Amino acid sequence: MEQLIQMRKGCPQLLPLLTLSILATLSSALPLPPTAIPLSDGQPFVVVWNMPTPTCRRYDIPLDTSPFLAVTTPAKVPGQFLELFYSDRLGLYPYVNPTTKQQFYGGIPQRGNLSASLAKAQTDIAYYIPSESTPGLAVIDWEDWRPLWDRNWGSKRIYCSLSVAYARQCFPLLPTAQIIAKAKMQFQAAARDYMVETLDLGVSQRPQYLWGIYLFPNCYNYGWADPGYTGKCPEEVKSQNDELLWLWEASTALYPSVYLPSSLGGSHNAALFVRNRVQEAMRVAALPKRPFTVPIYVYTRPVFTDQNRRFLSEGDLVSTIGESAAVGASGSVLWGASADFDDKASCEALSGYLTSTLNPYIANVTAAAKLCSDTLCQGNGRCVRQDYNTDAYLHLNPSSFKIQSSDGRYVAVGRPTLADLRVFAEKFTCQCFAGLDCSPKLTPQLRRTLMVIRV
Repeated sequence: MEQLIQMRKGCPQLLPLLTLSILATLSSALPLPPTAIPLSDGQPFVVVWNMPTPTCRRYDIPLDTSPFLAVTTPAKVPGQFLELFYSDRLGLYPYVNPTTKQQFYGGIPQRGNLSASLAKAQTDIAYYIPSESTPGLAVIDWEDWRPLWDRNWGSKRIYCSLSVAYARQCFPLLPTAQIIAKAKMQFQAAARDYMVETLDLGVSQRPQYLWGIYLFPNCYNYGWADPGYTGKCPEEVKSQNDELLWLWEASTALYPSVYLPSSLGGSHNAALFVRNRVQEAMRVAALPKRPFTVPIYVYTRPVFTDQNRRFLSEGDLVSTIGESAAVGASGSVLWGASADFDDKASCEALSGYLTSTLNPYIANVTAAAKLCSDTLCQGNGRCVRQDYNTDAYLHLNPSSFKIQSSDGRYVAVGRPTLADLRVFAEKFTCQCFAGLDCSPKLTPQLRRTLMVIRV
């Protein structure tokens, strides 16, 4: 508390009250389980670019990606910091073409050849991640079926129908009710084997990469147009996510998605939608009996899902990237489709959006996350909301800090005030990185120092 004592000359009447308030807040924070050390040293929250922009390069339109930890593409490019494994890039994933109904590699997991799939996957992993020492993110994007039977609704019901037909071939004398029960058991067991053994292979072959499956965990917290929307995950969904403990145990990172439709643009319901999805990821990350929780990287889009020429506003960025950082994620992955930026006009719009809106916000939230970590958690942990369901954000006070672009990088320059520190102490607590102590307490030497936070 030395830095607070140093300020007595400036505000002698107010300081003791603020000091007592901060101390009371710090002592009331509930401890969180330790979490994995960040991939990038000293950066508790990062943003990764994962968008294809060959059209922009062809038109020689500059894209300033300096505040991103890494610049990657979903295209088939080996050796990237983030490798996205679509179904045709990893093993022999059994699925049914939704249009033609043609079945590939058995169609359903219980008819697939898992041994052959793993053999191919080993070759695929070696190709796409050639380095055995460089760290990164490995995201498996298998979306045709879901490993829990009851989650295969709509067009995915075909996996249930095919499973019932397969079970009937195996047990022709059983009554229908038992056939369905057998089908469910066979499907879920085979689906689990495909996911777990593929993840295990990835972790064993490239342990420096963080392996997980895109869209997991999900929250299914739709219905934002209904009155009284809270964004909370239904209890049934949380119970189903508990059934997927085997998946959380096999994953070394979680990759939930918070893509926004245009109907959520500018709405506080967007923040409710995102925060509960990230909070559910925080919850399931703590379910396995591990020494520390795995990191969470939240998939976000810079455009709306149904209007890919309309960029998220700064308020929408707060509701997505800002929520992710404040609730406790390790980072955001900004994903884009090839159709999002496929002509000169869309590339010019992206270029302008980066410099005017997206980059300054990313620089702000990543710098604020680092500042809070350094001042409250001694740099040994990540700042997380004390109450996840509030509107507290990791943002720099514009009166204390200025975001500047210098030498191709963004920097935040300024001094934190006592009020800034009070916000951190009142609204956030610390989640310690594995093996480190980060009990919430204010760091004296940073109070009066001119800080230059590079992002």
